[in-house]
Amino acid sequence: MEKVVEGKAYVNGVFVDCCIGVEEGRIKVVKKVLKGEKTIRFSKGLILPAAIDVHVHFRDPGFPEKEDFSTGTTAAAFGGVSCVLDMPNTKPSTNTIEACKEKIAIAERKTYVDFGIYGGVVQRNLDKLSQLAEVTTAFKVYLGESTNTEVLEEDLLSILASKPITRVVAFHAEDAECLAVHAGKEADLSDHAMRRPSECERKAVEKILKTFSSSLTLVHICHISSSVALQTLSNKPGIFTVGVTPHHLLLKSNDDLPLQQTFYKVNPPLRSSVDQTSLWNALVSGGVDVIESDHAPHTMEEKEQDFATAPSGVPGTETMLPVMFHQFMKRNIPISKLVTLLCEKPASRFSLPKGRIEVGKDADLIVVNPKNVERIRADDLHSRCGWSPFEGFPAVFPTDVFVRGERVIEERELVGEQGFGRFIGG
Repeated sequence: MEKVVEGKAYVNGVFVDCCIGVEEGRIKVVKKVLKGEKTIRFSKGLILPAAIDVHVHFRDPGFPEKEDFSTGTTAAAFGGVSCVLDMPNTKPSTNTIEACKEKIAIAERKTYVDFGIYGGVVQRNLDKLSQLAEVTTAFKVYLGESTNTEVLEEDLLSILASKPITRVVAFHAEDAECLAVHAGKEADLSDHAMRRPSECERKAVEKILKTFSSSLTLVHICHISSSVALQTLSNKPGIFTVGVTPHHLLLKSNDDLPLQQTFYKVNPPLRSSVDQTSLWNALVSGGVDVIESDHAPHTMEEKEQDFATAPSGVPGTETMLPVMFHQFMKRNIPISKLVTLLCEKPASRFSLPKGRIEVGKDADLIVVNPKNVERIRADDLHSRCGWSPFEGFPAVFPTDVFVRGERVIEERELVGEQGFGRFIGG
């Protein structure tokens, strides 16, 4: 055996003392006792599957002052994320084969963890989606305007639903017509929530359900934020999945927030405690399938502008697992549920060979010690943007992170090689 990772690991729903045998980047065997050419023992902490972040905006190419694949995947690795899926709203947007190939080539040179990319679905490429699928991992549709995006008109959804697409189609679910009705000046988070009300999310979800419930499209609804949208999805088809972000679970528009309000401006907006309670209930009951960061960094200078001008988006890929790990402990939610939401379900949904400690899967592992609780400080994080909406939150960071059997983080230090990340898709 090339390599053996030994310790208390989460295997088949329980923690067991075992040895994980790794060959050619994949898990070859899981046994009680195993000898290898190299054995790495962890006497403290728990070995879990690494997290998968299916929703990041690494701004590369086009906006390197905010982030790129080097800094973004460094942040991901420190947060215990072994695979990221990057959204299409870069410059150029990945809605052509050429733009997708360009982004993949850039990422292959820069990444520390594995990656996939979304192809943006727009009117002019609806007849080319089968070709675009060959250079993407999934597709993304914007039903309402957000940062540097192109909206797909409602009357084109039925055409999309008729396409024989085998890739997941992810939706930003805010209705464009509804947003237009509520458009107006914004001076604070309350205004932002009024201009993008939960009604707009509900209407978008209704249109998705109406159009795609009888199709074979693998629908994923991103960053659900409201109780009314969740209620609309209560009888969703089994082929649908729903994602939620830590910032919608943990931050509210009326909170006494430590940073200037512009730093918490996101789309969809932060909502009320009632919405937040609904999100947590759905997360525990199965109404939510995936936790995703929606890592969308902007520079501090951009965020320090007046509210109307400041762009929407917050960073979060590095803090996603650490913050949620602590929250699950605090709320007495089983860690098995966290593994489902951050590892197993994202992997199965997006057809990634990861997410479980079992034979045949990529050897993507993290080591966490539940006793090592610390407060988040932006100065300790690795995104280029240099700030975090979770400043001061308690968190449990992994000490060690493996991607395909190779240690990328060792005792909280980056030891991986840039360019090691592999494209998954096509």
